[in-house]
Amino acid sequence: MRDGFPRYTETTTTDYGTALEAEATVVDKAQTRKATPMYSGVIKYFPNALAEVAKCSKAGNDQHHPDKPLHWDMSKSADELDALVRHLTDHSVDPVDDDGVLHLAKVAWRALAALERFKRGEDI
Repeated sequence: MRDGFPRYTETTTTDYGTALEAEATVVDKAQTRKATPMYSGVIKYFPNALAEVAKCSKAGNDQHHPDKPLHWDMSKSADELDALVRHLTDHSVDPVDDDGVLHLAKVAWRALAALERFKRGEDI
């Protein structure tokens, strides 16, 4: 797995049954991938919102790790739901945080972070 997406490798076999099972597995994996329309089901719906979340991500990285490439340092903060609510509350007062990033972008980033942690089996 790389970047959160499974990678598939081709295997060769002389056993016809095993070859059919391998082919069925590849077909199942392809169907599973196609049943998750990341571009047409998310990116195409929310290009502007996702661009703001990406800016938020970069601003956070620049704040905490200005000398490192963009990455999520999961150890820096694990209070996604509390932070999400704080930013949602702050949005009601002023939509832009002190660092120039929209509070709603921070809400979305924190919601994605909480969902990612949940999908990884972490307590949130």
